[in-house]
Amino acid sequence: MRSILVNADRKPGNDARIDTALDLARRFDGHVSVLVDTPVTRYIAMDPMGGSYVISDALEEARGEDDVAASEIEARMARDDVPFDVLRSEDDPVSALANAARLSDLVIVSRSGGLAGELALVSRAPVLALPDKTPLPTPVRRACIAWDGGEQAAAALRASVPLLQSCQMVKVVSVIEKPGGFPATDALRYLSRHGVHAEYEEHERRGSTEETLAIAVSQSHAELLVMGAYGKSRMREFLFGGVTAYFLDEANAPALLLAH
Repeated sequence: MRSILVNADRKPGNDARIDTALDLARRFDGHVSVLVDTPVTRYIAMDPMGGSYVISDALEEARGEDDVAASEIEARMARDDVPFDVLRSEDDPVSALANAARLSDLVIVSRSGGLAGELALVSRAPVLALPDKTPLPTPVRRACIAWDGGEQAAAALRASVPLLQSCQMVKVVSVIEKPGGFPATDALRYLSRHGVHAEYEEHERRGSTEETLAIAVSQSHAELLVMGAYGKSRMREFLFGGVTAYFLDEANAPALLLAH
């Protein structure tokens, strides 16, 4: 994880994101790219005839505030011992981060605000979604992997290996939807080849899958939950809920490493 991209803004979770990026860059001898975005689309209004126009004064004010924020971040980063650059964008936030992440090893965002789930669907890099105001402990000591044997879960597991290699405890957790499932031997074997000793836990579903998984994660005191993003279709999760949406919204959930 030597190329780390972090979303920076003027919201409360900003310090936790930047602190996490710096800690990971120190641990992996990496570089941090900080993206400060001023989405022009937020300042487009419709006129009575059905046309559109830019609210220039509001856009210029936002640009100025974000320029100040970018300068403050740059000054802060310059006092540290980590190589960095500060990027500016005026694109849609998801597009801006996805484009900047094409050659990144990890993208760091906050769990709240709706950005993490959308970004995980389009980003080539895994997405680390943090609770507001809570940096990821570095090194991570305790982690859980939500395993259903699907492609998304496998992608998240592969992406998480650098973070798991220093863990004191790693649990691969499966929720049995119906009898006759197979244990996650492939996941355990893969982790073992990368020097990660993991335990496997199977839980019979009680209530919803996400509630069952949440209990297992809470009991393990995990600092990180690794999971595939939207293993069901995005529309099904939107209509009926699902594991990804649940943990993005769950106030007591740990940091999430998402991949699709």
